[in-house]
Amino acid sequence: MRLALGAAQLPTDDLGGPDQMFFSLSDDEELIGFIGLEGSGTDRLLRSLVVLPTRRGKGYGRMLVERLEGVADGAVERLHLLTSGTGEFFRRLGYTDADRDAAPAFIAATAQFTSLCGPRATYLVKDLG
Repeated sequence: MRLALGAAQLPTDDLGGPDQMFFSLSDDEELIGFIGLEGSGTDRLLRSLVVLPTRRGKGYGRMLVERLEGVADGAVERLHLLTSGTGEFFRRLGYTDADRDAAPAFIAATAQFTSLCGPRATYLVKDLG
């Protein structure tokens, strides 16, 4: 997982921290991708979505996000994320732009939020309720 995240230029310095869960998707051929969830409260951080280059463009990213949302549903009210890209992929999945200054304390204190993603990263939120 660390190699795939690094190859996709996603942060790996904080992997293995408290309250992190990572899920993988694979088929009979090979590994397809990963996605992570961080936190333990009603607001959690969606992190580290990566689909391996040979498997991109086939809907697997959407599948990983939707499965993560399904796992989180009921226990999580809002998912938060930071992306260095345009965020358009996540906007198509219902995530909306948010003000970084309004982020809940737990989200604002994560390493991704404070240092790893930088101040220019797009901050998006989705209400699961």
